[in-house]
Amino acid sequence: MSVPFIDFTEQNKAIQAEVDAGFKRVVEKSAFIMGPDVKKFEEEFAAYCGVKYAAGVNSGTDALYMALAALNVGPGDEVILPTFTFIATALCVSDTGARVIFADIEEDTYNISADSLKKAITSKTKVIIPVHLYGQMANMDEIKAIADKHGIAVLEDACQAHGTRYKGVRSGASGRAGCFSFYPTKGLGAWGDGGIVVTNDEKLNHMVCMLRDYGRTDRYAHKIKGYNSRLDTLQAVVLSAKLKYLDQWNDMRKKVAALYARELAGSGVILPKNAADREHVYQTYAVRVKNRDQVMEALKAKGVASLIHYPIPIHLQEAYRDAGFKAGDFPVGEKVAHEILSLPMFPHMTEAQVKEVAQAIKGAL
Repeated sequence: MSVPFIDFTEQNKAIQAEVDAGFKRVVEKSAFIMGPDVKKFEEEFAAYCGVKYAAGVNSGTDALYMALAALNVGPGDEVILPTFTFIATALCVSDTGARVIFADIEEDTYNISADSLKKAITSKTKVIIPVHLYGQMANMDEIKAIADKHGIAVLEDACQAHGTRYKGVRSGASGRAGCFSFYPTKGLGAWGDGGIVVTNDEKLNHMVCMLRDYGRTDRYAHKIKGYNSRLDTLQAVVLSAKLKYLDQWNDMRKKVAALYARELAGSGVILPKNAADREHVYQTYAVRVKNRDQVMEALKAKGVASLIHYPIPIHLQEAYRDAGFKAGDFPVGEKVAHEILSLPMFPHMTEAQVKEVAQAIKGAL
């Protein structure tokens, strides 16, 4: 049996009728840019996250950049983020002209380490970006306590954590702002690119809304130098339809994760840890194995797809050679990067598919 890394078939079936009607409505009204469906989705997603405001943009990357720009991050500032994450988090900082400062991660949750974070803070630190990796939030109480002590803003990178909670609080609602990606593979994915910034800060939301739309307050009145980064109306239709199912699909992901844990118990595979004070929605089901390359080849031979999120910590990427970090600076992140392996994960994954993946891994080991 071949097992794909992700399969959208059943999700698309669930929303197809609503999306078809929504697309027809948009086309009939020719409301392709910033149409009523965008505002509708923004209000729905803000309510879902438990915040007052949400501003749709064209990607998760732009969401992070717009939020940083709204926080007046620029040359001379420093922004701390974990080295073990997707490079977009760092690129957004670099694009503001600020300096990226890396921190190591916790070996059990793969989220930013508070101890490493403390050591990275300087008088120039303006923002801390905890990345809620793989679908589980970072330790927000500890991070916010450190940030508050030094007067530093916290910006949540929740691009992999749609709908998850920390001590009952949804992702995106704990910091000054939270940023989400709606890339198709996300827990809440569009049929193309999309992103959003959520916040309880009215001024920050107002700034993001201006930045995403040429910096204007009226059609030809431009208060600041802005950008063209708006959530597409058709994508808002898709996202609004999917949002109704997000909690259900997250619960289905948890059941798939439980099946994996049962089937891989005692195999020697290091399984994901769900911290006691938070929820894990398993955006990515990432395990660790010592002989990863051989395991991946064995999975491929059995028709089982797998990926690596992420094989190179950002501080060791050639693009960040000028950041001043070297191998050995963040040992946990470097160790995890050599062992991490992402297995197939999607809400409608069957027990037979999970068993097929588990058998292939155990055979390789």
